[in-house]
Amino acid sequence: MSKTKKHRVRWKQVLPIYLLALPGIIYMICNNYFPMFGIVIAFKKLNFGKGIFASDWCGLQNFEFLFQSSTAFNIIRNTILYNVVFILLGNIVAIACAVFLNEVRNKVASRLYQSLILLPYLMSWVVVSYLGYAFLSADTGMINNSILKMFGLDPVNWYNTPKYWPFILTFVNLWKGTGYSMIIYFSSIVGISSDYYEAARIDGATKWQQIKNITLPLLKPTMITLLILSVGRIFNSDFGLFYQMTRNTGTLYDVTQTIDVYVYNALMKRSDYGMSSAASVFQSVVGFAMVMITNAVVRKKSSENALF
Repeated sequence: MSKTKKHRVRWKQVLPIYLLALPGIIYMICNNYFPMFGIVIAFKKLNFGKGIFASDWCGLQNFEFLFQSSTAFNIIRNTILYNVVFILLGNIVAIACAVFLNEVRNKVASRLYQSLILLPYLMSWVVVSYLGYAFLSADTGMINNSILKMFGLDPVNWYNTPKYWPFILTFVNLWKGTGYSMIIYFSSIVGISSDYYEAARIDGATKWQQIKNITLPLLKPTMITLLILSVGRIFNSDFGLFYQMTRNTGTLYDVTQTIDVYVYNALMKRSDYGMSSAASVFQSVVGFAMVMITNAVVRKKSSENALF
């Protein structure tokens, strides 16, 4: 068979795959690449009368807004520290749930548990914020009126007491986000050959020894991939969590305001699109740098587990 015929046959085989991927590719181009021309807004003093490209250049003045604020340190600190905690605890809890779920032998029960754990992830942050308010409201909240009263404790004005919110936000993030990561880890565990576990059982290994010496080492590539992707968003925050869940309460800003919330509030008050664009560019550049650095470290330690 000639090279031309082989080439045609190969194209006939792969063409259906490309056609299936075409809607996703079109969406990615429209959603991720077309808006990139807006990066120029970060370096311009935007004037809608002149248009984006005719507006005057202002250099890095839009970026100065983030760092000249008196609360810049708190905002960046909150964004980074919350993400570090979320990454560490999120992966630990997700792996634990996936391992426990893998031990459920009843298919109906396994699917039920999967659905229950994943359900919060599918809920809107608006719904979650109202659920949180039902628990935390000072006057009608379940915690004040049922739990604390049961133990004879004084009610707490949750939305005006900042010290509790690092724990509340961490708990809500784990409750809502664990399901997604758990499904990824669970699918990786299901893909592990049962021969490993059979051999371990023959050798007399306990369940914990099987998890420690088989499951966790074979989950390492998945862990590293999710870690690298998470580190890339360490300067971003879940806007719904920090804005909706806290109801954007000013008294909580010291421990709840992140870069995304700060930029949104500033945009609503000042309508400064240049500053908002600059913040997004800053987050993207830092995220890209973090992905490259983390991947380089992983590649140096274990090249087969690196993304590229």
